[in-house]
Amino acid sequence: MELIHKVPDTVGKYKGIAGMNAVKIDIKTQQLSLFDSAGNKLHDYPVSTSKYGPGCGHDSKKTPTGLHRVAEKIGGAMPVNEVYIGRLPQGNLSECIERGVELPDDVIMSRILWLEGMEPGRNKGGYVDTYQRYIYIHGTNHEAAIGKPVSMGCIRMRNNDIVELYRLLEIGAEVAIAE
Repeated sequence: MELIHKVPDTVGKYKGIAGMNAVKIDIKTQQLSLFDSAGNKLHDYPVSTSKYGPGCGHDSKKTPTGLHRVAEKIGGAMPVNEVYIGRLPQGNLSECIERGVELPDDVIMSRILWLEGMEPGRNKGGYVDTYQRYIYIHGTNHEAAIGKPVSMGCIRMRNNDIVELYRLLEIGAEVAIAE
């Protein structure tokens, strides 16, 4: 696949791979913008990135910057608010609590868009590999905190928002993350 456009320095028109929608995540504003393949903005969503700030180092719990792509999509056939542990569905949050499932504080819910870095040495390969760090765009059990940097590295979204975004992005869609 050919990369049509690199990460823009400012929020604005962003053009991804021909024929695919693309995403720009602005860490400063805690906004995810969805663009069509012509670079027209379709929608803005509030998000939460890492409470530790931007960064690409392994075990840093920071949100990686640079150009990424959607490597895998998980959960398309599952209901909204499905809980995932190790990317496997566990039931909804209430069911998990009722069954005594041990849940982390940062529950991954509804859908998972697993990101892969596209820039060797920055977010791909070795110590900085976004995919090996398990960095996702995903739903959360902390919807009230969306819009503030409070995650552990991933990009959190409201559950209904991630379900919508999941439908609008294909595997291979570009995701630019900027400070």
